[in-house]
Amino acid sequence: MSKFASPDHPESTTFGEQKVSVSLLIDAPADHIFDILASPDGHAKMDGSGTVRAARSDQRLEMGSKFSMRMKLGVPYVIGNTVVEFDENRLIAWQHIGKHRWRFELEPQGDQTLVTETFDWSTSFLPAAIEAAGYPKRHPVGMGKTLERLAELVAG
Repeated sequence: MSKFASPDHPESTTFGEQKVSVSLLIDAPADHIFDILASPDGHAKMDGSGTVRAARSDQRLEMGSKFSMRMKLGVPYVIGNTVVEFDENRLIAWQHIGKHRWRFELEPQGDQTLVTETFDWSTSFLPAAIEAAGYPKRHPVGMGKTLERLAELVAG
């Protein structure tokens, strides 16, 4: 899977084997960005998909943290998540009962940070169902909006 982002082309979308990623070069240091990613409340503030409503707790996330989010996809519901990948200021990923993952990777580049959000369904219990529902093709739009909102949050 390849990815590309530069000041001339700040956002990119790539598709890989059961993964789709969107990258954005953000004008902020990695630790500022990671503070938002490591906060469940930050997820609701940066969500560009329109499905994440609110955090049910506000603990700082770390490896193994369990947290719940209020969601709405047609009807309201609550989803429990577990942090399954973690490297302070570099990487955070979580999964819920379906076992697919949402991953954020941060690559410092001087005063900027390349942030890559990945929807990874290679770990899912039912990857064929995720593909049949069309999520891999639909998610990149919301992921791009999420990264743009994340950039606005660290700028403001």
